[in-house]
Amino acid sequence: MRTLKDFNFKGKRVLVRCDFNVPLSEKGVVAKRTPSSSLPSLPSETKVLDDFRIKQTIPTIEYLIEKGGKIILMSHLDDPEGKVVESLRLTPIQDKLMEYLDLSVTKAPDCVGKEIEKWTKEMKPGEILLLENLRFHKEEEENDENFAKELSKLGDIYINDAFGACHRAHASIVGVPKYLPSGAGFLLEKEIKTLTNLMENPKKPLIAIIGGAKVETKAKFIDKISENADFVLIGGLIEKEIEEKNIRLKNPQKIVAPVDSIDTFDIGPKTIEFFKEKIKLAKTIFWNGPLGKTEDEGFQKGSKEIAKAIIESGTRAAAKGEEEDLSSSTSVSVVGGGETVEFLGKMGLTEKFNHVSTGGGAMLDFIVDGKLVGIDALNYGN
Repeated sequence: MRTLKDFNFKGKRVLVRCDFNVPLSEKGVVAKRTPSSSLPSLPSETKVLDDFRIKQTIPTIEYLIEKGGKIILMSHLDDPEGKVVESLRLTPIQDKLMEYLDLSVTKAPDCVGKEIEKWTKEMKPGEILLLENLRFHKEEEENDENFAKELSKLGDIYINDAFGACHRAHASIVGVPKYLPSGAGFLLEKEIKTLTNLMENPKKPLIAIIGGAKVETKAKFIDKISENADFVLIGGLIEKEIEEKNIRLKNPQKIVAPVDSIDTFDIGPKTIEFFKEKIKLAKTIFWNGPLGKTEDEGFQKGSKEIAKAIIESGTRAAAKGEEEDLSSSTSVSVVGGGETVEFLGKMGLTEKFNHVSTGGGAMLDFIVDGKLVGIDALNYGN
């Protein structure tokens, strides 16, 4: 797999697949990720509620600018079901990009077409064009070959920096690399390296903390990480689902369940102290899924206390731009999952962890299988 430093971008059109699928608000109300029929038809002061994913791809964009590339950014946003939904246009993303880059970013009215192709060919080095929501076209999720070809006409080089979408066999992820020289952006490269080291060469003891729900999707993950982990601490809802659905885990002796809980919506005080004792032993800590119903302030205590315990356990915040090495002499913390990252962002704790993954399902799939279709696709013809 090639990376940014393997290309000469000078004067070239660089088609960058980003993951700008971020939560939005409408008049101060969260626009939930629901089918388009329940979404408002007109945008009204739409704002980005959590710009973590946007910020993480800024280093790749800045590098391409520095190297004289013509940058064409593309992303999906939510699930408009193949139709144009006004409230899901990428205008709020455009605003955030201009804020962080301190440069002009032009947004196209669509993501394919002869006019946009002509537009990309007239761009000057250093200019940035943001394509409209890929999922306004049903062909994106269908991985339609013609749609992938149309997208590929907009660039000379394809760069994937969308780790959070790399588990999806969509046109912009696995189709476009068939037609363009392809490589990974800084974010994707870092995610692969960090998560590979977590699974293959972690500093021990390794403690994994698994919360949230949907145990069916997490059972394989718990089995996989328990192969290397010394302990796997699970939340009350996960424990309840394991019991109710009679799920058998491969390494039950490593599973540490709550000793008390608050209606499964949070872990209780005894469990908080019990989990803290385990965390103090760790040299590597992995956390996926909040330990309570964190959207409700009344059930945030457990997750808050565990976050503080991880930070206090000897982990350190990574210096800006520093590459993480999970075999280094310092303790490290790796966090992932949309709800967990959103919670840490609201608490202002994100930067106190060594690596916060931009992937939810993609991160779990990568840890279980060691590969993702979007990463495999970067090896087409390379």
